Amino acid sequence: MQVCTIGQTDLETSRLVYGCMRIAGDHSPAAREKGKTAIRAALDAGYNHFDHADIYGEGSCEQLFGEILKESPSLRDQMILTSKCGIFFKDRPNPGDPGRYDFTQQHILESVEGILGRLGVEYIDMLLLHRPDYLMNPAEVSEILLILQDQGKVKHFGVSNFSPSQVSLLQSVFPQPLHVNQVEVNIHHIAPLTDGTLDQCMEYGMSPQAWCPLGGVVYPAWGTTFSEEDDARIKEEFDRQAKKYETEPWIIMLAWILMHPSHILPIIGSTTPSRIAAAKAALDLEYDRKDWYHLLEARNGHPAP
Repeated sequence: MQVCTIGQTDLETSRLVYGCMRIAGDHSPAAREKGKTAIRAALDAGYNHFDHADIYGEGSCEQLFGEILKESPSLRDQMILTSKCGIFFKDRPNPGDPGRYDFTQQHILESVEGILGRLGVEYIDMLLLHRPDYLMNPAEVSEILLILQDQGKVKHFGVSNFSPSQVSLLQSVFPQPLHVNQVEVNIHHIAPLTDGTLDQCMEYGMSPQAWCPLGGVVYPAWGTTFSEEDDARIKEEFDRQAKKYETEPWIIMLAWILMHPSHILPIIGSTTPSRIAAAKAALDLEYDRKDWYHLLEARNGHPAP
């Protein structure tokens, strides 16, 4: 497994991050055991960075992961734990409440306490603000993050799904570097290439993380706008490249993401041990720059301007 540092920290992360959104499954004993097997498979494959959020499984994913740590306490010092907060689902905590984002001091502090309790740890390595709160007061958020750090509960901070202007706004008042912006990157969603997100990550020394990196390849991308004609054209190019490199289309997709000079960290969320391990093949693929643009052209339906 390749490793690199996260942002401007000294944390050495596996280049592939293991995403824990699905590890609790339907909460049945069989699904929970499958989740634990997936976590162990990720560890065996060399993943040391595990991505959580307080809303994944409404907390059950962190709780399940905490059981693994309780069974093997020595694992904690061998891994990087990231979690995210700031989202309220509809009807939470009261019926009729809207789905919303909340960066108030009370919510962030309570969220972190819940994260630590479910994971059974004294601190997390990275806290990400999950989705931008349109009512965010950046000075107040900065103050809250510094409190968490002073308390020893969070070591480093970043954001998720923030636009470049939102990152700049928060960074303008936060006295430490924001180290991560976790955004959707896949063959369907390439906006980070064009909206300044990846450019800003390189400029600020942030590590972009790609959620849903296999959307549009292994499963439909969120909110896909591809037509049947688009899907057929893209599939033809994936198949051509898979044959050329003697691999599978989803490995080509990961290699395409990994090639970007911002050093994107793809998040692998499979709970199938063989697929968790197989994803590493993308790290060793000598992917050609021309093929990167061939795939972009197939995706867009026209040559790059």
